[in-house]
Amino acid sequence: MKAVSRVHITPHMHWDREWYFTTEESRILLINNMEEILSRLEQDADYKYYVLDGQTAILEDYFAVKPENRERVKSLVQAGKLIIGPWYTQTDTTLVSGESIVRNLMYGIRDCMAFGEPMKIGYLPDSFGMSGQLPHIYNGFGLTRALFWRGCSERHGTDKTEFLWQSRDGSEVVTQVLPLGYAIGKYLPEDEAGLRKRLDGYFDVLEKASVTQEILLPNGHDQMPLQQNIFAVMEKLREIYPQRQFVMSRFEDVFERIEAHRDVLATLQGEFIDGKYMRVHRTIGSTRMDIKIAHARIENKIVNILEPLATLAWSLGFEYHHGLLEKMWKEILKNHAHDSIGCCCSDKVHQEIVSRFVLAEDMADNLIRFYMRKIADNMAHSAEDKLVMFNLMPWPREETINTTIRLRASQFRLVDGKGHDIPYFIRQAREIDPGLIDRQIVHYGNYEPFMEFDIQLHQILPSMGYRTLYVEPHVAGSLVKPSPAATSLLENAFWQIEMNSDGTLRLRDKDSGIVYDRVLEIEDGGDDGDEYDYSPPREEWVLTSVQTPFDYEVIHDAWQSRVIIRYQMAVPANLNARAARQRNGELGIEVEVTLSHNSRRIDVEARLDNQADDHRVRVLIPTPFHTREVLADTQFGSIMRPVRDEAMAYWQEEGWKEAPIPVWNLLNYAALQEGRNGLAVFSEGLREFEVLGEEKKTFALTLLRGVGVLGKEDLLLRPGRPSGIKLPVPDSQMRGPLHGRFSLFSYSGTPLNIGLAQQARSWLTPIQCYNKIPWDAMKLNKSGAIVPESYSLLSMSPVGCQLSALKKAEDRDEIILRLFNPSDSQCSEAAVSFSQGVAACRETGMDEIPYPDQDATKVIAGVFHPCQSRTFSVKPG
Repeated sequence: MKAVSRVHITPHMHWDREWYFTTEESRILLINNMEEILSRLEQDADYKYYVLDGQTAILEDYFAVKPENRERVKSLVQAGKLIIGPWYTQTDTTLVSGESIVRNLMYGIRDCMAFGEPMKIGYLPDSFGMSGQLPHIYNGFGLTRALFWRGCSERHGTDKTEFLWQSRDGSEVVTQVLPLGYAIGKYLPEDEAGLRKRLDGYFDVLEKASVTQEILLPNGHDQMPLQQNIFAVMEKLREIYPQRQFVMSRFEDVFERIEAHRDVLATLQGEFIDGKYMRVHRTIGSTRMDIKIAHARIENKIVNILEPLATLAWSLGFEYHHGLLEKMWKEILKNHAHDSIGCCCSDKVHQEIVSRFVLAEDMADNLIRFYMRKIADNMAHSAEDKLVMFNLMPWPREETINTTIRLRASQFRLVDGKGHDIPYFIRQAREIDPGLIDRQIVHYGNYEPFMEFDIQLHQILPSMGYRTLYVEPHVAGSLVKPSPAATSLLENAFWQIEMNSDGTLRLRDKDSGIVYDRVLEIEDGGDDGDEYDYSPPREEWVLTSVQTPFDYEVIHDAWQSRVIIRYQMAVPANLNARAARQRNGELGIEVEVTLSHNSRRIDVEARLDNQADDHRVRVLIPTPFHTREVLADTQFGSIMRPVRDEAMAYWQEEGWKEAPIPVWNLLNYAALQEGRNGLAVFSEGLREFEVLGEEKKTFALTLLRGVGVLGKEDLLLRPGRPSGIKLPVPDSQMRGPLHGRFSLFSYSGTPLNIGLAQQARSWLTPIQCYNKIPWDAMKLNKSGAIVPESYSLLSMSPVGCQLSALKKAEDRDEIILRLFNPSDSQCSEAAVSFSQGVAACRETGMDEIPYPDQDATKVIAGVFHPCQSRTFSVKPG
């Protein structure tokens, strides 16, 4: 006999802060809807629950206008009626870093605690696919339940909607999938015919897929006000479906019943990005690439540079500015909402997103400069001009550094603390107005100009610390001449690079002898998609740069050599021109390739000037490798994916909502490998790639994708209705300049043992330099602290486990250190050594709360499972 199903009706609203409408348009509705919600919860004892979309940014938006209602909200949260959190914003999970997801939960839960308890469910009802590392992150906050909609199919190992979901390290959550979405109970009609038309088919699907027969019918939708007549509807439901129970519930009630069936639930692992039953928009990672690049740059700047620098400064006696960091984090977390970082929004909303990134980056840049200045200003020899160089990686680095010196002199000498000459190379020099440095100088009539020198030097810097050089004006320094031209185009101890006749490059790895030929060919194809998805045009014409005339110049500095390749590629101006085989548009391309003398990396900057519409531009990086898998990093680990998805052969026959094209996301790196030899691509913001070729495999890294419509119907790779709405978005054609950068890194061995993740982070964490001079428009008094001229906070190995976060604890005077094992297959050990010793160390969750029943130690070491992170709270000695 079939079990009676219990149907749980949960009132909620899904609140996109912005989409095709702006944040302020949304806020006006929010003010209106919140009054209805609060009043109903206060006045109607039977109206038990309301879920506020799992994100506290809604409350922040509300209290900016209605601060007087904080106590009303607090009372309802503490009564368990208004359900808030755990997120700050409804985050994307495939395009943002692990630390971004952690901070989203951390700030969201901390916001909740001011009112009561957060909802203890990883609730992401609309994000475009689920990272396989989410169970690990959820467990880091004590969350053991997850609820989502998109990305699941029976290919993962079950056709049921309740299961156990594990990350690679074994972290586990009980999971409920919403197979028909979060809005199937929106605006429920009150008449029998309307209810049957809506729900008969839904119940068939939901009950067939349920292990427990506990059925979720979420009563809400995007920006939807609460349904006033919900109890009349429920009475009608009981009348026409007497075989089912209908109750108003919170999600927790459903999970309690699922957990009672734990022993019969399937256990699944990995990411959920299948578009079989619901769209996951797998190619949204290349929409508005200018925003994607800005996002990655700022994310890396805060996590890799600012927080470690602030921690280093705090260890020397300066204040750690939690409030400023939270403010800039929340600016970018607002942009991490799935629609916002996906960039499937109106042009006006994208302007708001850009503005937030501009604000956050300005805050980050200025706080970085402030911390470096505080350290430089408070050294013993404070009056002398200095160049302080900061290495914010946890091992010593030998680096070629490009920086700038300002002084009132036509020549200068660089010396170290022992008075030894430090050789340097002048890349460029120019005169600058003194008012640009400190307007007080010219205010008193002193118009003597300053000189600004762009210099290059080569230094070994201490781990997670800094080294100081002194600048002596009016004294001839030890100048270095440009390196002599090599017989090859570019060459160092690791690479020999030649120019092919078609403008591509031939790279020979001197250690392995492997040749990578025709590297950096530019591919231009049509794009008949929208902001959600790439889709090829029905009349495609793919062009490449190899028929385009080019010119190039080679520049030799002292410790680096560069080649700049320039060409104007004639491309179709739009889809009609592509169908007609007309080249009436232009794509300006300038590729700068830099080879440092001591580096295994080949650094590339691609500067595009796009003057065409409806196309996708990719850079091709061929390899000689025969492999069926590609490695890419993900949050706190890495993942192996197939270079071909077998479902591409039958997706249309099976009626998939979108094609499972093997276009993948990376965060910082991806690698192809055969045997012991591999080639990795490091990227900052270019987070979409495909691997091409039947035999030898080629990276195709997306540089730009231009489309003119928010949502479009009947795409070749996504048939049927539009996603979103059919709104013109001319800014998403990406006309004008775009600057992206990536790097190539060859290796021999396993990615873990050669420190691939560390090499990628090192590239993303350049040496930071501060030039202290006697003038500054912003005056500061010296503090009481005196800091050394050279300093190292901590050190760890450059291979094996990776540093993820270094920051001060939110609520105590300790340092938070998060490490992870980037390998998806090997265990790894880690050990961290602090220069000042450790008074006490405790392991914590990602929420920074120490685990109970553990003794404090003075050692930070241990074994990490594949894709496992561990967080430590360290009291310095």
